[in-house]
Amino acid sequence: MNQHVLVKDSETYSGQFVATKSFVDKEVICYGNDPVKVSAQAKQKGIDDPVVFYIPQKDVVQIYQCL
Repeated sequence: MNQHVLVKDSETYSGQFVATKSFVDKEVICYGNDPVKVSAQAKQKGIDDPVVFYIPQKDVVQIYQCL
């Protein structure tokens, strides 16, 4: 797998937050619409410090503003 890819099947998780064990171990532990719940679910599964991030929907532009 390409080392720069965070999730292999991103279309499966489109528009959702996912949790992985780490940036190295990219297996998806859990996913959902609420990042706090996703993090809590991963911790319940024994992952002390999960990596939680958002998978944007395909063809949707994400715009961020720094304040």
